[in-house]
Order: sequence, then C-alpha cells, then structure tokens
Amino acid sequence: MKKERIFNVAHTEESSGFLLWQVSTLWQRAIKKALEPHDLTHPQFVLLASTLWLTLHEQEVTQILLALHTKIDPMTTSQVLRILEKKGLLERHTHVTDTRAKSIRLTKKGELIAKQAVKSVEKFDHDFFLPLDAKTGDFNKKLAVLLTQKQTASR
Repeated sequence: MKKERIFNVAHTEESSGFLLWQVSTLWQRAIKKALEPHDLTHPQFVLLASTLWLTLHEQEVTQILLALHTKIDPMTTSQVLRILEKKGLLERHTHVTDTRAKSIRLTKKGELIAKQAVKSVEKFDHDFFLPLDAKTGDFNKKLAVLLTQKQTASR
C-alpha cells in the first residue's frame, strides 16, 4: 500500500502557520495575565493604547481611524469602545465636521490607565521576545512585510 503524502512538511516546526499559531497562542495567554492588574482585555488595551498613540501624534481620533489603525473590524471596535466608555476611560462625541463619525477622547482616568498598561505591555513584550535578541528588529520588519502584503491583497 502506497503511503499518501498529506502534509508538505516532515516536522511541525517546519510549518510557518502552525508555529505562528503556537507562538500567538502563548503570547495571547500571557498578555491576558499582564493586563489583568489593569482590568483590561487585550482588545480594550489595543484600542485604549491606540487612542493615546494617535492623540499624542496629534490626530483627530475617530472610531473608523481606530479600526483601520488596529485592524479590528468596525463593529467590534464600536462594541469595545462602548465598554471602555462605560468604564469611564474614554468619551465618544459626535464629530465636529462629520455627524456620522464619532470622535474619541481619553478621560484623565483613561489616560492614566493607558500609560500604566503600556508600560506593563512593553515590559512583557520585551521579556517575551528577548530570546530573539538582536534579531527582534528583523523579526518585526518581516511581520510588517506580511501585514503590508496581506492588506494590499485584501483591498
């Protein structure tokens, strides 16, 4: 009986997708623990930190800009922002020039929590990716290539 070849790899560590899945699962599990002291889920953190980032870079922050910046779909972005608003971490207002859009601003409490959470996440990321050592920059560039190509292809 002929042995059927199903997989293109002889070992699972040769599968980029499987490795990415495993690493991202470990990373997500650990980032969840890093964010617990801040009472934030990872999507909440990403939107809160992105609001801070965009504000510091003098951009008018809207729900659509946040969805584009974070790659979180607009419906989920809206739902998570609603939760952050209920927590008193941000405010949503009707945009000055586009009544269909919502402007997003951090509250003082939201800015404080965002800054604290960013410090925790940056320390966590540093420690998590430490085994890559000097190759971290190259790793990030390769991830950015994939992100850019996949964004272009999905348009």
